[in-house]
Amino acid sequence: MDNGASSYRRFRDNGDVHGLDEIIIEYSDGLILYLTSIVGNIHTAEELTEDTFVLLGTKKPKYKGKSSFKTWLYAIGRNIAFDHLRKYAKKTCISIDDTPEMIDEETAVEESYIKKEQQIMVHKAMRKLNPKYQQVLWLIYFEGFSNKEAAKIMKKSLRSLESILYRARNSLRAQLETEGFENVEA
Repeated sequence: MDNGASSYRRFRDNGDVHGLDEIIIEYSDGLILYLTSIVGNIHTAEELTEDTFVLLGTKKPKYKGKSSFKTWLYAIGRNIAFDHLRKYAKKTCISIDDTPEMIDEETAVEESYIKKEQQIMVHKAMRKLNPKYQQVLWLIYFEGFSNKEAAKIMKKSLRSLESILYRARNSLRAQLETEGFENVEA
């Protein structure tokens, strides 16, 4: 699959529902986690992710190829999330225990435990940051978007995003140091 664009094209132009299935399988988990960083609730993020895919399936918006398919999809999800926040105008938080953890199955039990504890600490620290900082850190470090792609998703100029990213890193570093996290790198 070439980043989802060909699957979407097959679905949109030819009615091939398997194309939409491929997109959902490929992008749903990452989109859920990204939207969780916006709305603060994994269950709401799951619903908003479903809404994003329903929009693709019913309205079939045109993908123009000006960015990667993933960037375009995440921007749609982000807009749906912000519409939701405007509509309900309140955020709810979830327990960090409800957040899925990415643990390498090949590591030793002790290493897995330490890694999990560090992830929980980072997630807790991130939740205390400005939501804009949470978003930029999530897009860059957890989703692997480039600065340019993240800027497009967040509807910011590249320069503005880089400034936000710099402040977000410093804010996260300070928060982690406050909570006693050791080996905080720049």
